[in-house]
Amino acid sequence: MTSAPPTPDRVTGSGLAYAVSAYLLWGILPLAFVLLISSGPVEIVAWRIVFSLVFCALLLTVTRGWGRFAALARDRRTTGALALAAVFILVNWSVFIWATVNGHVVEASLGYFTNPIVTVLLGVLVLREKLRPLQWVAVGVSAIAVLVLAIGYGSFPWIALSLAFSFGLYGLVKKHVGPKADAIGGLTMETLVLAPLALVALVVMQVTTGLTIGTISPLHTVVMLSVGVLTAIPLLLFAAAARRLPLVYLGLVQYLAPILQLIIGVWLLHEAMPPERWLGFGIVWIALAILTVDMFTRGRSSKVEAAPELT
Repeated sequence: MTSAPPTPDRVTGSGLAYAVSAYLLWGILPLAFVLLISSGPVEIVAWRIVFSLVFCALLLTVTRGWGRFAALARDRRTTGALALAAVFILVNWSVFIWATVNGHVVEASLGYFTNPIVTVLLGVLVLREKLRPLQWVAVGVSAIAVLVLAIGYGSFPWIALSLAFSFGLYGLVKKHVGPKADAIGGLTMETLVLAPLALVALVVMQVTTGLTIGTISPLHTVVMLSVGVLTAIPLLLFAAAARRLPLVYLGLVQYLAPILQLIIGVWLLHEAMPPERWLGFGIVWIALAILTVDMFTRGRSSKVEAAPELT
């Protein structure tokens, strides 16, 4: 007899390992894109779409998942939702990679710190959900943080908010799709939708300025060829963790990725971090602490929402 699949009702060592591995990979992802800085964000995004699609196709072949994917493709409502998700993830990938190659990794990390609060806010604006008192406090504190950061940056923190809202909307669509699309099937459909646009961009670049892949260095080529793997593997790890951990723990582990991105931005890439930015980040962390307290309090009596996947 085969054992029953793990259920996310208790903390397991394997579940924590999968979750930590997923968010570690998402956290160090800026290092890969920094190595590709000579290619520019448009080419990086285009190759990320193409190689993600190729890698997903290989995974579907190895796991014999083409039957499930064919069933997914026949579901017009689900494929329509995934096409919308593809638009949001294209915005997210484009902004994140542009920010990384242009020296804004710190502000990108702020976007993912802010994402849980934006997700709560989208629940009110889109799903007409009612916020609990602590959630209202967290949203209010985060609004103060945006004001402080706007002053600290000398401009509106559009990178952070674009990442937070595009990723929040992506998560909202994926929540609507639910179990109708698994991690690989969903990503395959999303990248399939975006592939024609990516191929057109690559052709235009080849005709005009020329593509950089294979022309810079062996390391550059290897990293570019690996962006599909770096996109899909964390999704698989996250899916495995979600089946083995209480969702409240996934909600906590998700902060590992922006923490690593902040460390990379400040200490490895030496991005500016004046006191007013530390103040803004500190206020965001207070809001997250309030949200976490509310999450644990609710988790004692009912299930909590799943942590969104980073991409």
